[in-house]
Amino acid sequence: MNLDNAVWMLTGLAAVVVLLTRMRLSNEHAQSGHALVPLAIVNAHTVVGVLALGVWVYYLTSPEDLVGVVALVVWWIEVAIGLLILGRWMSRPGKHAADTTGDSWAQGPALSILGHVGMLLGISFFTWVVIADRLSA
Repeated sequence: MNLDNAVWMLTGLAAVVVLLTRMRLSNEHAQSGHALVPLAIVNAHTVVGVLALGVWVYYLTSPEDLVGVVALVVWWIEVAIGLLILGRWMSRPGKHAADTTGDSWAQGPALSILGHVGMLLGISFFTWVVIADRLSA
């Protein structure tokens, strides 16, 4: 597998994480041990994620250095929002979390940790790709 294919595959996984995070956070009262995150933050997380995906895909289809840098800035904002939401959930589960109810996806934060740490690693890889100018032209 060449590097370009790996970048596209990770881009698809990033899109899945953005979508699943939106779905999981949008109905927070029905989630198992879920941090009660204000809807404005959930919306910001989704909007920034979709914007990051859009700018990133544009960069991948027409690699221009400035577009790559803008995409990275938006990706890092998305990762920061996601990690802050996850950190809020992990820091005070008794205060900010709903009682365990019907979360059919996972018990506790394991799925969210996997998704957000994966995003951190993926965006770190994207940063290396842009800085090292590793995409095929």
